[in-house]
Amino acid sequence: MANTTVKGALAIHGQNPQFLVETVIRNRIWESAFWKEHCFALTAESLIDKAIELRYIGGVYGNQRPTEFLSLLLKLLQIQPEKEILIEYLQADEFKYLRALAAMYIRMTFRAVEVYEILEPLMKDYRKLRYRDMAGYSLVFFDEFIYQLLTDERVCDIILPRLPKRQILEESGELGPRKSRLLEAMEGKSDHGGSDRSRSSSRSRTTDRSRSRSPSVYHSRSPSPYRSRSPSEGGSRSRSPSANGFYVSRSPSRSPSRSPSPPPQRLSPDAMEL
Repeated sequence: MANTTVKGALAIHGQNPQFLVETVIRNRIWESAFWKEHCFALTAESLIDKAIELRYIGGVYGNQRPTEFLSLLLKLLQIQPEKEILIEYLQADEFKYLRALAAMYIRMTFRAVEVYEILEPLMKDYRKLRYRDMAGYSLVFFDEFIYQLLTDERVCDIILPRLPKRQILEESGELGPRKSRLLEAMEGKSDHGGSDRSRSSSRSRTTDRSRSRSPSVYHSRSPSPYRSRSPSEGGSRSRSPSANGFYVSRSPSRSPSRSPSPPPQRLSPDAMEL
């Protein structure tokens, strides 16, 4: 009874949901110790705790032993949770392995249009995931894992249901054109650049207007390296008071041609008689 699909589960792609996993791998999962010890009586709520404890994704490793990731995937196919619960799994950004598990389940069970609409936004996630297979451990980015789900036929040793190409769905009108993140980034950058240019031009205009209105302010603020002397200062420095109260210049005459006037001559009494 522990390996049977929940009662009332809907058929997916015309068959039992658990049959989406190959028979050999499904039997190995049922015989594994992790399935018997940890996956028994799990619900959509209690499965979250087990998914958070995951440390890697992958298919089979070693002696064809299934990973814990495959065991929880088969458990999801067995209990068949509602779509709203799976969307909540995807929105838990802090738990990347829970997100990867929900993305794998959506790829296997949802319609093609819903697969593209739900999984394509997840390609913005660039975190690293540990991947385990027959060769050992390796690293894969989350967006690469989503791209594999959308393009490859086999992921984690599971044969995925056939998925029509996106171009076919676009031509039939079932799916809109894909939005390019690069184009959106370029458009946003151009809008931002145009706003910056308009701001810089407006600033330059205001500065030019302010300069043209008050030119004297800039001239008055610039100090002159030379200081002009007033005539009053020159005169006051060249003269000094004397004892008589008259001002006599101490500096010699600047004009060499001028000579001091001769003293007045006294007339003799004989000359006065004439």
